[in-house]
Amino acid sequence: MKIKISFSLRASVCALSFFCVSSFSLADSTSKESILSTEIVIGNMLDEKGFVKINGIDQWVTIKGDMSKPVILFLHGGPGSTFSPYSEALFKGWEKDYVLVHWDQRGAGKTYGKNAPAGAGLEYYKANPLTLDQLASDGIAVTEYALKRVNQKKAILFGTSWGSMLGVKIATTRPDLYKAYIGHSQIVDFAGNDKKAYQRVLELAQQAKDKASVETLTALGEPPYAAARKTGQFMRVIKKYERERSKPAPETWFHVSPEYASEADAQHREEGDDYSFLHFAGDQSMGITPMAASVNYLKDALTFKMPVYFIQGEEDIITSKQSTKEYFNKIKAPNKLYYLLGNTAHGFNEQVMETLAKVLKEITKVKK
Repeated sequence: MKIKISFSLRASVCALSFFCVSSFSLADSTSKESILSTEIVIGNMLDEKGFVKINGIDQWVTIKGDMSKPVILFLHGGPGSTFSPYSEALFKGWEKDYVLVHWDQRGAGKTYGKNAPAGAGLEYYKANPLTLDQLASDGIAVTEYALKRVNQKKAILFGTSWGSMLGVKIATTRPDLYKAYIGHSQIVDFAGNDKKAYQRVLELAQQAKDKASVETLTALGEPPYAAARKTGQFMRVIKKYERERSKPAPETWFHVSPEYASEADAQHREEGDDYSFLHFAGDQSMGITPMAASVNYLKDALTFKMPVYFIQGEEDIITSKQSTKEYFNKIKAPNKLYYLLGNTAHGFNEQVMETLAKVLKEITKVKK
């Protein structure tokens, strides 16, 4: 089963003078690719890429930046749309001011490729379900690992789309680990968001006299859907209208870094995307429960013990400005700011990145 849709980016100390390169974990013989994990330290600058044992399985984590600077853990969307392959294009130069931590979540990218057997299908999917609680536990463990590596006590947490659902769960579960939370295209009440998105995109399609889209939406009916395939069809119509109403990301952002450019890596990203999305959306006939269905942060996550920042696109249909602003207004936090960006939909563009940079500068001014 191939589901071609995602919520975010798709197409992610040795002592020898002050310089050291060490190899510390060759992929074992069960892996479908040969990956050399590396650690490079030059002065305070750390560049580490490799598999880390997180809650019982090897998960891909990269840490790059000046170890004396603030740590940022990025939670990718999708759920399977990893940041790692695109991190050089997106965040080049940021390592001078921050420690950038990227993680291929359980079921995504290199982590999926390391753990899933070749040709994994429904039997594997059902035997290895993804849950919000499990992924939140993984994210907390990744944070603890990264902080220990750079000898710091707290990180900044950034989540986009699916990553924002995960981010709220993590931030409210272990507030002691985070100095701030940033939610981009924040998921609040997934079932409620979908119903609002359906009404909005149907209205837009009717106004445009877009017969094909109206027929698709009418045939699907209002969500939630029992089949992941139907969720995928719904999202394709939404993305069509978001593209028409917003400024796109530069094409250069989608250039895959050389270490992720192998055929095996591309296959693992695609298969992990399918696996992760299926668990996110759920499919009744396959016996897979949607891990997003029960999330309603308007009831369950209103208190934060750290500053909270939301970055929201005005043209976002998937997570509307109305839903994110309602949630933002209800949140209790030491400090909170809401950024509404014109000509911006659910995904990344230059304005989103500029605003993220602005927010990070604001956070570093907040007394710890």
